[in-house]
Amino acid sequence: MSQTSPASGEALPAGSGDTIQFDLTVPWLSAHLPGIGGTIKAIPEDFEVEEIPAYEPAGDGEHIFLWVEKRGLGAEELVRHIARELEISSGEIGVAGMKDRHAVTRQFVSVPRSAAGRLDKLNTAQIHLLSSCAHTQRLRTGHLRGNRFRILVRDVPGNAAELAAPILDLLKQRGLQNFFGAQRFGRDQETVRIGMQMLHGELRSPPGHWSRKRFLRKLALSAAQALLFNRYLARRMQDGLQGTVLDGDVMFKQTGGIFYVTDQATEQARFDRRETVHAGPIFGKRMFASRGESLARERAILAEAGIADSQFRAFGQLLAGTRRRNLVYLDDLTITPLPHGLEFQFTLPAGSYATILLAEFMKNANGISG
Repeated sequence: MSQTSPASGEALPAGSGDTIQFDLTVPWLSAHLPGIGGTIKAIPEDFEVEEIPAYEPAGDGEHIFLWVEKRGLGAEELVRHIARELEISSGEIGVAGMKDRHAVTRQFVSVPRSAAGRLDKLNTAQIHLLSSCAHTQRLRTGHLRGNRFRILVRDVPGNAAELAAPILDLLKQRGLQNFFGAQRFGRDQETVRIGMQMLHGELRSPPGHWSRKRFLRKLALSAAQALLFNRYLARRMQDGLQGTVLDGDVMFKQTGGIFYVTDQATEQARFDRRETVHAGPIFGKRMFASRGESLARERAILAEAGIADSQFRAFGQLLAGTRRRNLVYLDDLTITPLPHGLEFQFTLPAGSYATILLAEFMKNANGISG
């Protein structure tokens, strides 16, 4: 059974309010192994992220895909800058994913083809337009296959490479538990606190200007879903079930497709061969349902949080629900000693967090925040 980081076994608060602080710590698969400590993001160049697109632009169409590099700039700031310089509304801009502020990131952004004549206005000291290509459709959230990372961890001890080696072996063998990172929950937990208040019926809508309320509602409710998923996955790990297929589990095929388990022995063998992976709940009214023991475990998480199934139906498409892989494999993870620390290079699927991976090695919450 995996050991856990401090306080990760505590129940979620059933109520919410401005004074509630949620326990966001999660278990480490490598908790029995010492960490390397260290810090990340000392400078933006220490943390590089590059999108792996789901598809390449077609070369023709009414939209333009911009391949953009930004440095030390938040995702919303990038969108505002593009809207202002191209004289379009932010609603006409498409992005596949939100990228870190304290980093060097490369990503696609789509804009209407009518703005093509103003693209030369986009470059600044922090933003560089690397290329552009036409496409038939606007870029949508989630339209990416994954992200490629190069991260330097500084301020590590002289034996950091030796400390990292057994953690690397363990994660390559067992996979990374696919928790949401703490940054998903907002500064000082504000985003997730609002989301949980909404789920409990204590708040109808987030504070703020009406023009941002739909965005903020979706962001807050998604953060609440993420918190509940983390709680589910932490419980599964604490019960020693991260490598076990349960009766009624929902499974993803690595080649595509989703189903629930009716023959545990057969599906355990397929899981062990990495042909499938079990998938946890992103609770919502249209979520693919689990059964049997797996369903009972998911209902227990909602019961502890004081949330009924009916509460998800009150928000329409904002809480449609889905499934999320409980673990991801790290076949391309490499660690290289450099004069200023250890350099990590790896690829993660869309929606997985580099900070969750780094925490397994660093075991230092202060070093990986933000």
